[in-house]
Amino acid sequence: MIKNIRKIALFGTSADPPTNSHKFIIEELSKNYNLVITYASNNPSKNHHETLYFRSLLLKTLIDDLNNTKIFFDQDLSSPWAIKTIKNCKAKYNLIEIDFVIGSDLLKEIILWKNVDEFFKEVNLYIVSRVGYPINLETLNFIKKNNGNYKISLIKVPENSSSNFRESNDYSKLPKCIIPIIEKNNLYTSTRQRK
Repeated sequence: MIKNIRKIALFGTSADPPTNSHKFIIEELSKNYNLVITYASNNPSKNHHETLYFRSLLLKTLIDDLNNTKIFFDQDLSSPWAIKTIKNCKAKYNLIEIDFVIGSDLLKEIILWKNVDEFFKEVNLYIVSRVGYPINLETLNFIKKNNGNYKISLIKVPENSSSNFRESNDYSKLPKCIIPIIEKNNLYTSTRQRK
């Protein structure tokens, strides 16, 4: 099935928790790519509020709810290191080319990533702008200088993030399908208790 697909987007996210913006990005990617592969990950530069187990459960629930054959959840690809995820994805699905989706909020971190030179050889970057995180020309120059390729997405992502939810406890920022899991497992309770 996957071997004949040419245009692949790989979208890893902390999903802490997945929001309506994550849902929007994934749905928009599915309009531009033959296949979107997504997974929850531990970002070494972030402090996560819930375990990877619960974050991946929430993301899988969202993906299952979308019921879109072009969107695929594969938690087995997850690694804190993007280069490892990419190599695992290429090997598992016999892929040559992948667009690695990255939000503009993480773009500045890329210069600190493990094996960044190798990373640029393995993928094309697909940069999604996020409100409050302008795309930095210096970082784009760094990518070019290191033989990286990138495209800047035209997707207009709604201003809504996981941190917005954790600060506001506003369930309207979340896909309805994940709310029962959050409530049943008392997730993000430390955030809710501060309010």
